[in-house]
Amino acid sequence: MSVRKSKISASLSRRQLLTGVGALSGLQLASNFPAPSFAAGNPIKIGLQAHRTGIGAAYGYWYERTSVAAVKVINDMGGIGGRTVELIVEDDATDAKRAGEVMEKFATQHMVDVVFGPLFGNVVGASAARAGDLKLPLFIVSEGSELAEGQFNRYVFQTGITNVRSQVTAISPWVIGNVGKKVTMIIPDYIFGYNHRDFITEAAKKQGGAVNAVIAIPPTETSFTKYFSQIPADTDAIYHVMVGPGVLTFVRELGEYFGSKGPKLFGFIDSLEAVDIASPGLEFLEGSHLWEAFPRYLSGLDSEGAKFYRDAVGLDENGASKDNAKEVSTNSHMFGCWETLFSIKQAVEASGYKAASDRKALIEAVEAITSFAEGKEHPQGAKQFIGKAHQCFGRQFISKVEGGKLKVVHTTSIEDGLYEPKADYTTQAL
Repeated sequence: MSVRKSKISASLSRRQLLTGVGALSGLQLASNFPAPSFAAGNPIKIGLQAHRTGIGAAYGYWYERTSVAAVKVINDMGGIGGRTVELIVEDDATDAKRAGEVMEKFATQHMVDVVFGPLFGNVVGASAARAGDLKLPLFIVSEGSELAEGQFNRYVFQTGITNVRSQVTAISPWVIGNVGKKVTMIIPDYIFGYNHRDFITEAAKKQGGAVNAVIAIPPTETSFTKYFSQIPADTDAIYHVMVGPGVLTFVRELGEYFGSKGPKLFGFIDSLEAVDIASPGLEFLEGSHLWEAFPRYLSGLDSEGAKFYRDAVGLDENGASKDNAKEVSTNSHMFGCWETLFSIKQAVEASGYKAASDRKALIEAVEAITSFAEGKEHPQGAKQFIGKAHQCFGRQFISKVEGGKLKVVHTTSIEDGLYEPKADYTTQAL
């Protein structure tokens, strides 16, 4: 595998980068795939736009680690179309202005074939706009619903992870039916949080519930108790989804404020990504429920494909690094990098892509995809892909905190989260 960067990551060691991170050897990883046979010629260059620094750094670390592992597996399989994959990583600092600069650098300095990776909405929007200007294919690994709403352009895709609207559509019947009907939402004060606000409010009404308050908190906030007094007294369910460096403080302070007498809790795992559920101060979460896109614990998804993926990335059965149990993964998001890379491989090979002059064929090949089968390439599960909207749809998981761990208690179907997207990017010229 080839990994080229301007600077070795402070969060990923040189040894991890060179070995592809995973605990298994290249031969073991590739044992279920055809033996490598690389054609002579230039490698295919894929740019990873990573949140190495800024409020998305915890995600950025695991996005990069997962991507390095996936590229190693792909190269052990024989690369993409017989060409080795060169992964080029740039830090966007989780900053919209920097995102545009990174896209420019990928296009004009690194001369990459495609880019993937941004997660946070402010960065995604800036990167998507620049992708259209540069006519450079961009595969976002985000959860924003703007792509399927038609707010981006024909050069932007989301093939490896579902969006908030789909997630909320799928889980809301269970939440309203099992957690509570009078809901107070605590969300980050930016576009990701607004997606949750809009879609859970709509979904709750359909299920006979209501959102009676929405508390939006700056994602850089580090103290939260002052916000909790805004929660109406008749609230029977708190729906929380927070991101940023203060997430552990948020959930601890929420527990201190209510103790065992507060409303029932339902959270998106974003509030606890990269956080050990068994951390001191989180005992109040016992019995509460959380949404997961990919179960953190092996017991929640013990399939052949999931185990292969976890071994390659180097995850233990608790969703932490095999090398350091204190390094808890962002498993409900980072799998999207793995699946996105395999979808890029599928589209490149189907299109016969060789160089930038073939981008039209590549884009049309992605748009022609209708589904992804569950397996080593797509370990989270099967997905339906709506080509005109550039968006995939998949299953979701609801887990209960039991004994300081997460136990999956409900799994939705793809159909539960399907809705008719507004976008039809195929009508746009290339």
